[in-house]
Amino acid sequence: KPKTAIMMLNLGGPEKIEDVHDFLLRLFMDKDLIPLPAQSQLAPWIAKRRTPKIQEQYEKIGGGSPIRMWTTKQGEAMCTLLDELCPESAPHKHYIGFRYAHPLTEDTIQQIVDDGISRVVAFTQYPQYSCSTTGSSINAIYRYVHKNPNNIHWSVIDRWPTHAGLIKAFAENIRKEIDQFPENARDDIVIMFSAHSLPMSVVNRGDPYPSEVSSTVERVMEELNYSHPYRLVWQSKVGPLPWLGPQTDESIKGFGRINKKNLLLVPIAFTSDHIETLYELDVEYIDELATKCGITNIRRAESLNDSPVFIEALADIVAKHLKSGQLSTRQFGLRCPMCVNPVCASAKQFFMNQ
Repeated sequence: KPKTAIMMLNLGGPEKIEDVHDFLLRLFMDKDLIPLPAQSQLAPWIAKRRTPKIQEQYEKIGGGSPIRMWTTKQGEAMCTLLDELCPESAPHKHYIGFRYAHPLTEDTIQQIVDDGISRVVAFTQYPQYSCSTTGSSINAIYRYVHKNPNNIHWSVIDRWPTHAGLIKAFAENIRKEIDQFPENARDDIVIMFSAHSLPMSVVNRGDPYPSEVSSTVERVMEELNYSHPYRLVWQSKVGPLPWLGPQTDESIKGFGRINKKNLLLVPIAFTSDHIETLYELDVEYIDELATKCGITNIRRAESLNDSPVFIEALADIVAKHLKSGQLSTRQFGLRCPMCVNPVCASAKQFFMNQ
């Protein structure tokens, strides 16, 4: 019987085309991610309206998101290493807790309870903390446990933006991709680190995500000995309101205009392939947009997926957390200075008072 559960938290993605509507509905119903006026009426309307377009995108990447498959591979390999690194808390078992796709966070907690495991590490798979991603998953755990009390002892790995293994894994994939450029273009590459953007309303509340993504970028460039010029750019903006920029697509156009024609895209806030890498970066930006902008060579560094260096990093992060006896990082307890979500306070207290 497993002694310790490692619950891997992420957004998730629809595995099949017919799952897209329900995925979008859960996403637009999440006030932590997208606060909308009259949310219960507006969210179903937006989800229904966007479903055909998003289904088309999933069709183009094979009919569904591979994020559950990658998370399963990562979790299994991580727990094998953990059993050796931490025999005192072994056996370890990974569980997946997605916010908007199966297995859902709430169902996973119930599964852990049913399996009789009383020690759980909530391990965010977003290296950089944002209230709208990791924060949403943490709030979901709190809400479920508050309504359905159990005897689980929780702790949380809430961020790991500069972990040495993560940095090494990113740098390794970047070096591999640089070698795929024509030899005469390699010195002229601009590295474009692309992360999911945030609405400026969230940034201006004091969300730590932009600074944590920047810290990952700096450490990766340090590992690469600042071999190339680079920029941090932001993707996936939706709607008319201001979002954190510059946007990835606009930056590709801009580099084309200033005669920077060799670009390497690096997804720096995503560790596994999903729609934002396989469709947005690979299809929209590389296959379609770059051609129109006169970009000569554009490639994307592989996502970390089942990279052995990355799997070792995951195991090391959890092992150090378990051995430390800490319930969270020191940073976790600090709410955004302009926080407007009272659940954040309760959720943070719940984990810190275990």
